[in-house]
Amino acid sequence: MAHVSAAERRPQLIKAAIDLMTREGVAAGSTRAIAAELGVAQATVHYTFGTKEDLYRAVMDQITDELVAQVRRAAPEDAGFEETFSALAGALWGTVREPTSHHQLLSELTMFALRVPGLNEARQSHYRRVIEVTAQVITETAERAGQELAESPETVARFFLSGFDGLTMQVLQCLPDEATERTGLRALVGATVALAKGDLDLPDVPMAPDVPTA
Repeated sequence: MAHVSAAERRPQLIKAAIDLMTREGVAAGSTRAIAAELGVAQATVHYTFGTKEDLYRAVMDQITDELVAQVRRAAPEDAGFEETFSALAGALWGTVREPTSHHQLLSELTMFALRVPGLNEARQSHYRRVIEVTAQVITETAERAGQELAESPETVARFFLSGFDGLTMQVLQCLPDEATERTGLRALVGATVALAKGDLDLPDVPMAPDVPTA
């Protein structure tokens, strides 16, 4: 049998993991099952990725890259900041509703990682990357539209993601309401654009004092 390098095997295993977990659920994605999906020895998975955590992180990053590429294609040419950001947010929401985008699998992987101590670092690393990528998209959008940002791209990205994740969670919890989702997304986009432009009135909010731990 011809030798297959780790560089060649890596995308094959990522695809096998995505196909398997999309079909049978995240919990079914053991290294043994993923190896069987591709028809290779379990040791091949560990040789290629080192650990299950590294494989899961690679799967999450792959799906994220695909989603970002899909969203970026929705950016209109020669449009203002608000119009462009609205188009991007709408395209991102479309991936939530589109089964073939694997957005739901990505959300399920993130939730699954919360319950598995060994995957917590992979989850944190992935979400840091999501923030970085979102901030980069916001920076590119502002530069293309000639819009000076009143807040840092990371602050705007974190604000947008906090609301978007909440809307996504309602869909994943089987509580869809298309009209409410559309209103919520429009409100989130409006608030994010206002924050980015410096047009959002930010009231003082008393912060609770730190509670000492026992």
